[in-house]
Amino acid sequence: MSDKWTPAHLLSPATRAIHLEQRRAQLLPLADDLRRVAREMDALLKEMGAIEGDLPGQARLRAWRVGKPLFKAADDIEQVISDLISFNARFERSYEELPVKREEKRQRKALARAGQQPEAIESGPADTGPEKKQQYGDVFDALKRGA
Repeated sequence: MSDKWTPAHLLSPATRAIHLEQRRAQLLPLADDLRRVAREMDALLKEMGAIEGDLPGQARLRAWRVGKPLFKAADDIEQVISDLISFNARFERSYEELPVKREEKRQRKALARAGQQPEAIESGPADTGPEKKQQYGDVFDALKRGA
C-alpha cells in the first residue's frame, strides 16, 4: 500500500479495518501522552497558588481554565477514533448492506405480485385475539373506535 490513504483504499472492508487499526495505533498513544501531560500540567498549575491581588478561589479557577484545553485536545483525539468507527459502520450499512436489502425486498415484492408467495409482504398482527381480551377483561368493551 502507498504511503497515503486514498478514498479508493477505503472501499473494501479489509482495507477499512486496516486503516482503522493503523489510525488507532497512531492516535491512542498520542491521546494517552497528551492526557498524562495535561494531568501533570494541571497539578503544576494548582501548586503555583495565588498571585498577588487574586480573589479567593481565583487561582484554582485560573489553573482549571488554563489546563482545560489540554484535556480537551486529548478528548478530541479520542473522538477521532470514535468518528472513524462510526464512518466504517455507516459506510457498511449504507453502501454494502443497503443495496442487498433493497434487492431482496424487490424480489419478495415481485414474487408477491406474481402470486407465488402471498405472505412475502410482512404486516403487523391483524387482531388482538381472545388472549388479549382476557388479559384486560371487559375494561375496554365500552370504548368505540373514533368516538
